[in-house]
Amino acid sequence: MLNLAVILRESAEARPAAPALIHNGATMTYAELDARSDAVAEGLRARGIHPGDRVALQLPNVPDFPVAYYGILKAGAVVVPLNVLLRAPEVAYQLADSGTRLLITWAGTLADAAKAAAECGLTEVYVAGPAEDPVHPFTDLMAPVTEPVTLYETEPGDTAAIVYTSGTTGRPKGAELTHFQLYMNADIPGRLFTIDPDDVILTVLPLFHVFGMSSAMNIGIRFGACLSLVSRFVPQQVLATIERDRATIFDGVPTMFGALLACPELDRYDTSSLRVCVSGGDSIAATVLDAFEQRFGVPILEGYGMTETASTITFNEGPDERRVYSVGRPVWGVQVQVWDEEDRPLPPGRDHVGELVTRGYHTMRGYHGKPEATAEAFRHGWFHTGDLGYADEDGYLFIVDRKKELVIRGGYNVYPREIEEVLHRHPAVAQAAVVGVPDARLGQEVKAFLVTRPGSDPSADEIIAYCRERLAAYKYPRLVEFRDDLPLSGAGKVLKKLLT
Repeated sequence: MLNLAVILRESAEARPAAPALIHNGATMTYAELDARSDAVAEGLRARGIHPGDRVALQLPNVPDFPVAYYGILKAGAVVVPLNVLLRAPEVAYQLADSGTRLLITWAGTLADAAKAAAECGLTEVYVAGPAEDPVHPFTDLMAPVTEPVTLYETEPGDTAAIVYTSGTTGRPKGAELTHFQLYMNADIPGRLFTIDPDDVILTVLPLFHVFGMSSAMNIGIRFGACLSLVSRFVPQQVLATIERDRATIFDGVPTMFGALLACPELDRYDTSSLRVCVSGGDSIAATVLDAFEQRFGVPILEGYGMTETASTITFNEGPDERRVYSVGRPVWGVQVQVWDEEDRPLPPGRDHVGELVTRGYHTMRGYHGKPEATAEAFRHGWFHTGDLGYADEDGYLFIVDRKKELVIRGGYNVYPREIEEVLHRHPAVAQAAVVGVPDARLGQEVKAFLVTRPGSDPSADEIIAYCRERLAAYKYPRLVEFRDDLPLSGAGKVLKKLLT
């Protein structure tokens, strides 16, 4: 039996009065977090949620997220974390695809969530946060408890969470992450970070994303550390929170480090409590890494992971063992190889770039309801990441490119095909191609190249507004260029490398 929620129960029993969460200056102890998640577990059971049922969780970084997350797990149900930026059609797809039976959402996302739930025929919707007369407040889901609830006895290979990630087709796929996989991805990386109960982890990475969920929240709870929750990345707010809560660890994506460096009020804040920073989600520019380490006086340790691997695949183990500009070496129990286009291992060396493949405890159970996609991803028993890189003679890995069409905007993965499908539904659009273009602040910006239908003359603003209504805020294109035609290959495919 291994229910992931055991990490909370053990920390609560070891240090009940210790702070587990800080949000806007208010503290929740481990005993309180354990008890409140117990109340959620009892409430779910009282409402007919059975082990294995899906419960969707659409919340920003507020205390209600871990309260609900561990409560769902304690009941033996499966967490389906949803991005708070998704619009109604996107939410509806993920609710229906996962088979969600109950949704916990945030007041700020209620409008789209309610539309999505109605489309799916989902009536069990609970709302956290300050809402105007919500039908079902989140507090109504909590049942009274007088003693710690018994954790449902899940098997290590049972699904704990279904986290959606788009593939190269742009259609979201639900990666089934197991209790054992998530436990190990909290335990092993946490030991590498040397996390201890005195640490305060500045948690601004979204908890609905696997990086924040696994590499911040689960790691922190596993080792009894304190999570300092920040709901939205604003440089001044992050810096002020580091100073107020004496944060020792900051996990971020490269654009966050650049934004903190560029903050005009940086010198006003005391960040001397930081002892280490962790960067993931994309390769960090060498200039940003060097400048940040010099200015803040702490190392940035890079790692590499994916949703399908519950975050960590490789990591630089510490300031003395790291290889700057690499994403480190495989963590304990994980194997990584570099394969050519014929699925043959390549030798180490900068001249031997290929696809990174991996296997170990860290890989997902599979894509929910998609056996063909799962089989393709696990060819020859190895998970194919779709990312290109090489290894040096000492086993350190270097990422040189991402999936061919992937755009990483401010740390969020944006898949052009999904946007192109929306654009093609516009009556004035005959052809559409979406690419990422360099952006000094976000790393990449989304740009759409369009060929319009005869007699149509839409404006760029009209196209952008059309997409904004149908896509999450981080996905829709900010740049639109109209062309008479798009460059095509002999096979009729758009040559995106010619579009800039």
